[in-house]
Amino acid sequence: MQLRVLGRTGVQVSSLCFGTMSFGGDADEATSAAMFARCRDVGINFFDCADVYAGGRSEEILGRLIAPCRDDIVLTSKANFATGDGPNARGSSRRHLHLAVEASLKRLNTDRLDLYFIHAFDTLTPIDETLRALDDLVRSGKILYPAVSNWAAWQIAKSQGIAAREGLSRFECIQPMYNLVKRQAEVEILPMAMSEQIGVISYSPLGGGLLSGKYSASNRPQSGRIVENKMYGQRYGDPLYFDIAERFTAYAEAAGAHPASLAVAWVMSHPAITAPIIGARNVEQLEPSLLALDVPMPPERRAEISALSPEPPPATDRSEEQKGMVFGGAQQK
Repeated sequence: MQLRVLGRTGVQVSSLCFGTMSFGGDADEATSAAMFARCRDVGINFFDCADVYAGGRSEEILGRLIAPCRDDIVLTSKANFATGDGPNARGSSRRHLHLAVEASLKRLNTDRLDLYFIHAFDTLTPIDETLRALDDLVRSGKILYPAVSNWAAWQIAKSQGIAAREGLSRFECIQPMYNLVKRQAEVEILPMAMSEQIGVISYSPLGGGLLSGKYSASNRPQSGRIVENKMYGQRYGDPLYFDIAERFTAYAEAAGAHPASLAVAWVMSHPAITAPIIGARNVEQLEPSLLALDVPMPPERRAEISALSPEPPPATDRSEEQKGMVFGGAQQK
């Protein structure tokens, strides 16, 4: 297992992170334990969780599994989405974060979280309020590094500026969606992370199963996450995505690789990515993602796979500059 340094923290993490969203939901405790053991066997030391996964059961199961090896594990959790019916059982206010951290620490049976993610942007809470709350949690030792998921690049950059100005702990890791059909992160989020030395653990490398080889424009199974989960159905329901999946599966077959292995390896090959987050319902489903560690991804192969889906337009919409063309149509030398 290759180790990578997480941003500028100096912490070394495995080049794959295992996401535990299935623990206590699609995977019972025995299956969760088997997947955890398999990840440890291949050298994964990085495990991602959240307080809303399976209503808190994911944290409880993960807490029991990491107990014998807690100091060898880089552990994450998240807060923001509703964990109760009350109006304040959500968000990134100081009040909610304080309660959420204490609850996660209890469920995970640990005294600290290595990374603590704000799970989504909270429009009701000023960013500086959230940053001060996170800084207090760092100073108390309950979290080691603040992090953020599902934020736009401008929101992250603004936060980093406030943190620098006020002497607060900055975000040291981000968690965006990134896969062959969802490439918006390439435009601003990933370049920003590289520029600012922020670690990146991207999620959904298989596009909710779309890139696992099961889906195509002409073949849509009657079961699976995209069919059974409305959120994933909305996220990946565009017919174009199924066309891309069909081309990608054909490419993988011609290359003699499992589509899931190739999809994860493609994400892993982006220079900004510290570790893709992989997940599964059982060990059998997990294996192809683990095999991504053995899939070579030279620049020419990455370019061939990238060409299977539309490249997102640049942030400025000046697409001519991507072709080396400067003002007036002259070719840049």
